[in-house]
Amino acid sequence: MSFLFGDYVLDPDRRELSRGPEAVAIGPQVFDLLVYLVKNREHVVSRDGILEAVWDGRIVSESTLASHVNAVRKAIGDSGQEQRLIRTVARKGFRFVGEVREAQMPGSEVKPSSPAAAKPTPKSLPLPGRPSIAVLPFVNLCGDAQQDYFADGVVEDIIAALSRNRWLFVIARNSSFTYKDKIVDVKQVGADLGVRYVLEGSVRKANNRMRITGQLIDAATGAHIWADRFEGTLENVFDLQDQMTESVAGAIAPELERAEIERAVQKPTESLDAYDYYLRGMASFHKATREAIDQALPCFRKAFERDAEFAAAYGMAAWCYFWRKLNGWMADPAREIAEGAQLARRAVELGKNDAVALTRGGHALSHFGTEINASIAWVDKALVLNPNLAAAWYLSAFQRIARGEPDVAIERFQHAMRLSPLDPELVRMQAGMALAHMLASRFEVASSWAEKALRELPGFGLATAIMAASQALAGRQETAERAAQRLHQLNPALRTSNLKDWIPFRRQQDIDLFAEGLRRAGLPG
Repeated sequence: MSFLFGDYVLDPDRRELSRGPEAVAIGPQVFDLLVYLVKNREHVVSRDGILEAVWDGRIVSESTLASHVNAVRKAIGDSGQEQRLIRTVARKGFRFVGEVREAQMPGSEVKPSSPAAAKPTPKSLPLPGRPSIAVLPFVNLCGDAQQDYFADGVVEDIIAALSRNRWLFVIARNSSFTYKDKIVDVKQVGADLGVRYVLEGSVRKANNRMRITGQLIDAATGAHIWADRFEGTLENVFDLQDQMTESVAGAIAPELERAEIERAVQKPTESLDAYDYYLRGMASFHKATREAIDQALPCFRKAFERDAEFAAAYGMAAWCYFWRKLNGWMADPAREIAEGAQLARRAVELGKNDAVALTRGGHALSHFGTEINASIAWVDKALVLNPNLAAAWYLSAFQRIARGEPDVAIERFQHAMRLSPLDPELVRMQAGMALAHMLASRFEVASSWAEKALRELPGFGLATAIMAASQALAGRQETAERAAQRLHQLNPALRTSNLKDWIPFRRQQDIDLFAEGLRRAGLPG
């Protein structure tokens, strides 16, 4: 039985769609969706019904379903604006509303193909030795083909932005865009391109606003790792494109790292290589406790022992020493500072084009005796290499605090948090915001940010010190004294007289303000 509507003939037995004498190219799942809509044209079909019929009940994203519906419309000369043949029923589903005639076509039986005629299954490409991703063209849900340029521009910029992460293997634009206007299976894309992750998304316009929805998928399992949406006005479409790119790329990188960390932690120790040790180190590092840093440091050492030019591993090892110094955890300060400085210098020497190495190594050096402007230069270079690296933004903010520019620092902390709102290092950003506001004499705001940091990490010495000083300077003596007592427990060696050795402030007035607050709170001189 075939179905005739307009100039089209739909033959389910032959799995053919034709318009007049011409065959219409159509993907298998798009074809199945069209057949399902036509056969059920007497009523509205729900999303669940479509998933059961076309995807055998598997869970697929809204953008995947929408792209299939768009592909069906395109194949039969319809559109989301016209809806002459396929109508969207709000919050209900879809209905085929075109006039359909049924006819028995001669010779419609399909003969089974012989085994010899079967096409060989293409072999999957091997995965590279680092995380790998393909960014597929985003589906244009605007009903306006003129908006394709916006969606394509965002995807191209996301590919370029992700490519700045040296630890990430990103499929080139020309390969990703071979899937434009095609219905794809994410697992097949992963096999075809040899990638572990696939990013897909959609673009929708409503009045003067544009919304981008993105989702990150594990191509091997089909599991969704991350999904989010980003909105902006169309007043300046190119600025909006840049904002969307920054937001998506900034959010994806931490999610990829988190997924890779989980994968590495599950591996047996005998199968670990340099990158796996690095990821295991990051898993401990993000916990930020004394015990976790003690576990992270040997992992980073094993990483660069297996790869002597692993610049980021040297940088993270140096940062572990910095974190020990900041929290008063060093057993032998002179030796550990010297080791940290050596590792940090190795990181910036090897990592001239590695944003992570320059960020971690460059920032650590400012706490190991290097002049602040030299450290700033390394982290600023990291931002040139990768302007979407949240760690570089927030550590450059701390450097601005040290140089006496708290308001500039606040802007950079805000940018880092906007880039990566769920970042595992958010607690450090919150403490930085507290310190900047305190040095700008906004003591109530400083206390609020310090409190947020301490809720996440109660043993965070810097946040405790800011809480004690800002509460004292705001006249809340009882709260300040409790915080100062806690600070003395966390870091018994800290005194108001050695504050500059703890944080490399350039301006004496900043040292004096912080020291005065801690003195009023009761910290020993």
